[in-house]
Amino acid sequence: MRRITGKAKDETLIELQSTTDSQTGDENGGNNVSSLSEGVTLPGHAETEKLQPNKDTVFFRDGVRRIDFVLSYVDDKDGEKKQERRREFEANLEKQGLELETEDKSDSKDQKTYFLKIHAPWDVLTTYADVLKIKVPFKLSDIPHGQDVPLEWLTHPFRLPEHIMRPQPDYFTYPFDKAKTNFFLISDKDTFFPPSTRNRIVFYILARCPYYKEGRKEKDKTGIKRLLSNGTYTAAFPLHDCPYWKRARNAECESERYNLYNHWARFLCFYKEQPLNLIRKYYGEKIGIYFAWLGFYTEMLFFAAVMGVICFTYGVLSYDDNKSSKEICDANIGGSIVMCPLCDKKCPFWKLNSTCLSSWQSHLFDNEGTVFFAIFMGIWVTLFLEFWKRRQARLEYEWDLVDFEEEQQQLQIRPEFEIRCTNKRLNKITQEMEPYLPVTSKCARFCLSAATVIFWISLIVACIIGVIAYRLAVYAAFASIIKDPMRKIQVVGRFITPQLATSVTASCINFVIIMILNFFYERVAVWITDMEIPKTHLEYENRLTMKMFLFQFVNYYSSCFYVAFFKGKFVGHPGDYAYMFGKSSKLRNEECDPGGCLIELTTQLVIVMSGKQLWGNIQEALLPLIRNWWSSRKGRHHPANHYSRWEQDHVLLNFSQLGLFYEYLEMVVQFGFITLFVASFPLAPLLALFNNILEIRVDSWKFTTQFRRPVASKARNIGAWQEILNAVAILSVVTNAFIMAFTSDMIPRMVFLYAYGKDASMTGYVNNSLSIYNISHIPDDNMPEERVNWFDNSTATCRYRDYRYPPGHDKEYTHTMQFWHILAAKMAFIIIMEHVVFVVKFFVAWMIPDVPSVVKARFKRERYLIQEYLHNYEVESVKIQMSASFITEQQSELSSTSDKHEVLSECL
Repeated sequence: MRRITGKAKDETLIELQSTTDSQTGDENGGNNVSSLSEGVTLPGHAETEKLQPNKDTVFFRDGVRRIDFVLSYVDDKDGEKKQERRREFEANLEKQGLELETEDKSDSKDQKTYFLKIHAPWDVLTTYADVLKIKVPFKLSDIPHGQDVPLEWLTHPFRLPEHIMRPQPDYFTYPFDKAKTNFFLISDKDTFFPPSTRNRIVFYILARCPYYKEGRKEKDKTGIKRLLSNGTYTAAFPLHDCPYWKRARNAECESERYNLYNHWARFLCFYKEQPLNLIRKYYGEKIGIYFAWLGFYTEMLFFAAVMGVICFTYGVLSYDDNKSSKEICDANIGGSIVMCPLCDKKCPFWKLNSTCLSSWQSHLFDNEGTVFFAIFMGIWVTLFLEFWKRRQARLEYEWDLVDFEEEQQQLQIRPEFEIRCTNKRLNKITQEMEPYLPVTSKCARFCLSAATVIFWISLIVACIIGVIAYRLAVYAAFASIIKDPMRKIQVVGRFITPQLATSVTASCINFVIIMILNFFYERVAVWITDMEIPKTHLEYENRLTMKMFLFQFVNYYSSCFYVAFFKGKFVGHPGDYAYMFGKSSKLRNEECDPGGCLIELTTQLVIVMSGKQLWGNIQEALLPLIRNWWSSRKGRHHPANHYSRWEQDHVLLNFSQLGLFYEYLEMVVQFGFITLFVASFPLAPLLALFNNILEIRVDSWKFTTQFRRPVASKARNIGAWQEILNAVAILSVVTNAFIMAFTSDMIPRMVFLYAYGKDASMTGYVNNSLSIYNISHIPDDNMPEERVNWFDNSTATCRYRDYRYPPGHDKEYTHTMQFWHILAAKMAFIIIMEHVVFVVKFFVAWMIPDVPSVVKARFKRERYLIQEYLHNYEVESVKIQMSASFITEQQSELSSTSDKHEVLSECL
C-alpha cells in the first residue's frame, strides 16, 4: 500500500503497518483493513500514546492517513447482488489509486452498519488536481488587505477575530500542474490540499467510477449516485473535522467546525459579521457565495427597512390631518350617507361611517409618503444589484474564481447524461467522441416538459379562481352578519368590515393552497428536469431554477395581482353590475372598500409573506431539530471514544445537491414580495430584515450541526438567480407604478385637490368621490331581501364608489369628465414614474462599475507576477537541464577517452 506522510517520526509506523497489511490483506477481502491492535505502543511516540486513543478521529487506524470520504452500507435481503457491486466498485477504486479501510458492523453502535473509509494519496490528489485545474499557492501575496478605515472603533463590536476572518494567508495562485510540482509552495504534502479540496477530488472519482466487471462495458453501472439509489450503499459523505461543541483532540486536525459554530452559527452572534473565508475554506466556494449574497442582501435591507419605517411613521404622524377619514367618521357627513348594497339579496344598505376604522387603517399605508417610498425602492433595487456585482467581483478575485468558467458544470458532462445517452458524436472543441441527445428525442422531452409546466400553472390559476369565487360567495354572508345591527356581533363589526373579513379568510385559504401545491410541484419540477436529461450540472440547475421560479411566481403572487389590479376595477354600477361567470352565476364582482383596495392588498401581502417566512423557519429549524434530537443527544452525551466520528456524522441529515437551490428560491420569492408590492406595505422590508437575520443563523446552524458536511463545489456567482433578480427589479417598477395609480387613491385625491377642491383643501372629497343612484331603479335581483329601515325611510338614493352622472342628468349613470381626467392623470403618473425611475436606474448602473478599480489592479498585478514567475521557473528548469546534459556529456567523453586508453594499452 502507498503511504505519504512527510514525517520522519512515522516511518517506523509505516513499516509496521505495511508488514501487517501484507499479512492480513487476503483475510480482509482486498479492502486494506488494518488489523493493528489499539493497544500497541508505537516506536517514536510516548508510551502512553496509543495507536488510536479515541474513535472521534478523521484518520485511518494508523493515525496518519486522513479519511477523505466515507461510504456506509448494511447487509439485507438482496445482499449477494449488492456485495458483488461493492466488490467490483471498491476494486475499481483501488485501481484508481484510492486507499480503503473498512469498519466492521460489530464495531458500530447499531451492530448493522459497515463503514468504508477512503483516503486519497498524494499521487491521486496531484493527478486529479491537474485534471480539475485546481488553483494552488505558488507565492505569498504582497498586496495589503486594505487601508485603515476612519472611526474603525465604531465597527469593532461587529468584528470577529482575525484568525477566524482570515484562516489562512493570502497567496498568489495558479492551476496545479503535476509536471511543475517544484513551482508551488509545497511545505507538507499532507496539508497542501485542504480537506474541502480533497473531498471534492474523491467525489469526482466516486461519481465516475464503474462497478461492472472487467471486460464488460455497462454504461448504466457507473458512479456512487447509482449505487446510492439502488441501495448498495446507504450514504456517502465527507467527515466533519470535529464535534461542533468542542475542539478536536488531535492537534494535527483542524477545528474549523468548532470555530464556525462559536463565531457564526449561534444566534447570539446575529450582530457579528460572517466569517466568509472560513465558510469558503470549510464548505467550498458555492456555499460561501450563497452566504455572502444573503449577508449582503440583509445589509441592504437595513436601508430599505429604515426608509419604510420613516414612511410608515409619516402616515401615523399625519393621522390627524386625514380629512377624508374625518369626513367618513363624521356622523353628520359619513353618518348621513347611505351606500348601495355591496352584493345581491344578502347585503343591506349601509352607512358610510361604518368603514371609519378601515379608512384610518388605509391612511397608514396610502399617503403621500408612499409615492416617495415606491420611487425609493425602484432606485434601491438597482443599487442592491449593482453593489452586489462589485462585492461578487471582489470575492471572485479573493477566492480564485476569476478564471473559473464552471469547468465542472460546463466542460464536464453529468454522469446521468453519459449513462442515458448512448449515441456518440465528435466534439468540435475537444475532438473527442462524446454522448449526445438526438434532436427528435430532445424536442419530444421539451414538449412533454412544457405541457407539464402549463398544466400545473393552469392548476394554480384554477385554484386562484376558486379562491376568488369563495370571496364572492362568502362576502355576502359576512356582509349580512356584520352589517346587521340586530346581531350581537355588531361589536366585532365595528372593527372588522366584510371586505376585511373576506380578505383575511381568503388569504389564509390561499396560503394553505400555496403550500399544498408547492409540496407537489417541487417533486414534479425535479422529475421533468430529470426527464429532459440536461447535459451539464449548470444546465440542470438553470432549467430547474426557471421552472421552479415560474411556478412560485404564479403561485405566490397571483392573488396579490388579483387584489392589486383586478378587484374593484370591473364592477359596473347599480342596475348594471358585472358578474364573474355571467349573471346566472350570481357571483357579483367585488367592490373595493371606500378607503380603497390598498388596505386589502396590504392584508394579502402580510398574510402570505409572513406565513411563508414563518413556515419556512419552522421547516428549516424545528423539523430537523426534532428529527435529529435523539441522535444529537446520543452523540453529545456519550464519550467521543465510544461514538466514532463517522457514526456521529452518519446520523445527520444529508445535504442534497439541490440544498442551496431551495435556499435561494426562498430568498428570491421574498425579494419579489418586497419589490413588486412594496408600495402597499412599506414595513415589508422590515419584516424581511428580521426574517433574514434569523435566516442566516438558522442556515448556519443547520450546516454546522444538523447536516453532514457537503461535498465542496465551486461557483463564481449566484447563477441564474442573478437574471431572475434583474427581471423582478424591472417588473417591480411597473407594478409599483400601477399600484400607486390604480390601487391607491392617491391620484384621485391629487386631482380633486388641484382641480376640483375649494381653497386647495380636501374638504368635500368623500362626497365628490361617490356617485348617486336612485333606489327605485335598482332591479329586484339586486335589492336586499330584508329591507331594514334603520335609516331614514325618506331616503330615495344611495351612493356608490365611482364617477358617474346622477339620475335625471342627460347622461345619467355614464362616466363624468372627472373620471376621464383622473384616468389621464393615472396614465401620466405611470409614464412619468417609470421614466424617472428607469432613467435613475440606468444612470446609477452606468456610474457604478461592476468591478472595482482596486480589484482590476490587483488582478493585473497577479497576472503579471504569474507570467514572471513562470518565465523564471522555465528558464531555471532549462538551465538545470542544460547543465545536467553538459555534465553527462563530459562524463561520457572522459569514459570514452579512458576506454580508448584501455584498448590501446591492451594492444600494446
